[in-house]
Amino acid sequence: MGVLILRMQNLITDTPDYFRYFAFTPEMKSWGIGVTAAGRTRVAPGAAYPLEAHPADHQLDWERGRVLESLQIVLIREGGGWLETKAGGMREIGAGMAFLIFPGTWHRYRPDAQTGWWESWVEVQGPVVGRLIRDGHLHAARHVMEDAISAGIEELLERMHLLLLAEQPAPPPLLSAAALEMLARCAVGERSAMTSARVDHAVARAVRHLAEHHAEAVDMEQLARDLGVAYSHFRRAFRRQTGLPPWKYVIQLRLNRARRLLVSGDATLEDIATRVGFGSAFHLSHAFKKAYGIAPDPWRRKQVRGK
Repeated sequence: MGVLILRMQNLITDTPDYFRYFAFTPEMKSWGIGVTAAGRTRVAPGAAYPLEAHPADHQLDWERGRVLESLQIVLIREGGGWLETKAGGMREIGAGMAFLIFPGTWHRYRPDAQTGWWESWVEVQGPVVGRLIRDGHLHAARHVMEDAISAGIEELLERMHLLLLAEQPAPPPLLSAAALEMLARCAVGERSAMTSARVDHAVARAVRHLAEHHAEAVDMEQLARDLGVAYSHFRRAFRRQTGLPPWKYVIQLRLNRARRLLVSGDATLEDIATRVGFGSAFHLSHAFKKAYGIAPDPWRRKQVRGK
């Protein structure tokens, strides 16, 4: 694995800055998708952008913006800047993020003058592109990928650049296959981002629910289903956000309340156990001693003496 990563890093470093445009050929059409442009450019801080003139139908002017007939995938490897689309408004773009420019969509983007950026991009066209957009696999409302490198976008882009820069031009079917894989990775990345956001929202709702209902019987798997997420995803996200697995979080809520009741009155352990959600005084005592190293009654006496 280490050799593969090192080799990939060397390829990224050694691939020169360039951009190229290609006609959409009948062979590309027969495969359903083709690469019609690609490039990579390191833009220094304060440099004019874009650095060189592109064809008139692709030239990007910040004041006017532009509209393309094709789909572009742009990865920012270093630095940062800004992207604005008519539907999504203005948003900041940082290193490791990628964004999709959809056909017929007004947009503009540029690096921050303070940082510059290192961009890597590819343009694809063909009936497959339109079909994936129509069927909702690619959606303009989810045009930014926060972690494009983990999604494999960077590695695939570099492979495509190497195919395009080779002395012997790569056969169009190979580029078509790479283009289709790129769209697949983008679609999976979009769904992963949606899933992550949905699960995080479910965890936030679960935390609020448990704050009010932790003394009741709780079925965590059912709670996750009621919130519309898979329990395996819910459990991982819950631990990431709270530091505890869901059931241990409930136990901690119950113990916190039990401690408040222990020092605020003379209620018996059996009564407190019932009020906070433990099945018996024994279960409360067991959980309490496991968490704090002392049984509830001695702990209460210590708190009272300390006042």
